Amino acid sequence: MNTALLLLEIQNDYFPNGRIPLEKSGEASAKAQTLLHSYREKKLPIIHIQHISTHPDATSLLPCTKGAEFYSSVQPVKGETIIKKHYPNSFKDTGLLAHLNKNQIDHLVICGMMTHMTVEATVRAAYDLGFSCTVVHDACAARQLEFNHTTIPAQEVHYAFLAALQPTYANIIGTDELLQKMGSRTAVLA
Repeated sequence: MNTALLLLEIQNDYFPNGRIPLEKSGEASAKAQTLLHSYREKKLPIIHIQHISTHPDATSLLPCTKGAEFYSSVQPVKGETIIKKHYPNSFKDTGLLAHLNKNQIDHLVICGMMTHMTVEATVRAAYDLGFSCTVVHDACAARQLEFNHTTIPAQEVHYAFLAALQPTYANIIGTDELLQKMGSRTAVLA
């Protein structure tokens, strides 16, 4: 199984002082940074997904703004793939699928922002395209939502979306468990 780390939208607007800060974005990015370092050390494929808003009413992740830049702890380095997107699904109108196919990647380890939007949309699309997925739950973050005049706390949103993905669409795992499996060179994580 050929695996790539997929870091979704870990961009400045999701952090304190950003336009749509997420709950626990700092903690999630620290876990993502740990994963990133491990993948770099092992020289495994890394793909950074950057959302650039093009919708006329968009207020965040706008082109050519500091908010759309990658967060400092997970900045891409030379040789790492960067794919820009404009929709929640990282495959829609991007070169992601072609890149994965060209590099014979069939398993994605996914982390990033937002659990209830890009993570969820990308995992479901990846599954439909035949990829196996592992979502690193503590390296993802969500925000509070509202439905029918009811506020749903961010942590409940996070858990609900992860619960809906497992077991059909993805294996859900924590950073420490994933790193332990990588250390033992366990090839199959899904």
